[in-house]
Amino acid sequence: MRKFIIILLILAALTGSAGAIEVLDESALTIPAPSAILMEKISGQVIYEKDAHTRRAPASVTKVMSLLLVMEEIEAGRLTEEDIVICSAYAASMGGSQIWLEEGEKMSVHDMLKAVCVVSANDCTVALAEHISGSEEGFVRRMNERANELGMENTHFTDCTGLTDDAEHFTTAYDIALMSRELISHGRIKDFSTIWMDSLRDGKSELTNTNKLVRFYEGTTGLKTGFTTRAMYCLTSTAMRNNTEYIAVVMYCQTSSDRFESAKALLNFAFANYAVCPLRSPEALPPVPVELGVSSSVQPEYSGEEGMLIEKAKLNELSYEFVFPESIPAPVAKGDKLGEMVVHSGGIELARVELFSGEDVAKLTVFKIYGRMLSRLFGS
Repeated sequence: MRKFIIILLILAALTGSAGAIEVLDESALTIPAPSAILMEKISGQVIYEKDAHTRRAPASVTKVMSLLLVMEEIEAGRLTEEDIVICSAYAASMGGSQIWLEEGEKMSVHDMLKAVCVVSANDCTVALAEHISGSEEGFVRRMNERANELGMENTHFTDCTGLTDDAEHFTTAYDIALMSRELISHGRIKDFSTIWMDSLRDGKSELTNTNKLVRFYEGTTGLKTGFTTRAMYCLTSTAMRNNTEYIAVVMYCQTSSDRFESAKALLNFAFANYAVCPLRSPEALPPVPVELGVSSSVQPEYSGEEGMLIEKAKLNELSYEFVFPESIPAPVAKGDKLGEMVVHSGGIELARVELFSGEDVAKLTVFKIYGRMLSRLFGS
């Protein structure tokens, strides 16, 4: 076996790996939120949870999934921010938070996204749902399908806003973190979710964000508040510092202050104790020689998560060790495992990243082998 070893000394706090840290229980932090979770974005590592899998009403945090479907439509090219949405009578009839759309009123997808993200506009949420799926019911079916795809095992939606008092409309703190993580992977949403104050209708409609952390917490990138008498005060909050982003979800808080203070406590704990570094070497991956292949080598590619999470206190130095065979026989198929990258810190193994072939390498035919031999013979 040939080993390529690259050592990178890290003096600052860095990294973490899914599975490399122990999940803290609710005794580790004192927060008023009855249900909460703290997750790192890149790895999806859960740092802390408190009653995070109990089904509860999510109120307007429901709109995280609605926004996710809108962003996916835009990225798929089936919708643009310049598209015009016409408000139906049903959308205009929504109660709760709204911008008072009138039946037949026209507004761009861009402005409706702003209204949903900043003031949690129920009328705009329904109008967007109808525009995409033809009806709220059709859109909700897609919401539930997407929830299943994301592994949200304790979630079921019956509307796209969270206004319902239906007992069949529920989710959990953990599932909210999953869909929040997916939503913020669409960077464009942060252009809306970080707005503190803005306006619509040529300045006639003033908007102020329901998420107070946008103004008062450093690094806030979003995401969504919620309140009904059944759900009480909910919040999924995201924040980034030093290229590390965390998701803090709190549910069923008794006051609005409780939800913001709980989220801040969780985020403060994360930034103080953890950080992320790439699960990618700072040096290029070395090619692996191929025996009797049409190409003399094959280029490996990474797999799995790009980041790893670990407690800052446990990190001294980080080293990357590439482990490959001397060579591999042809044929090689794209996706074949070639070796591993082992990540160490202070002599302790943190993670193993499998490395796969990024291309196909066919085996030389007998005629090509003879051709090469003749070429070398006469060439010499």
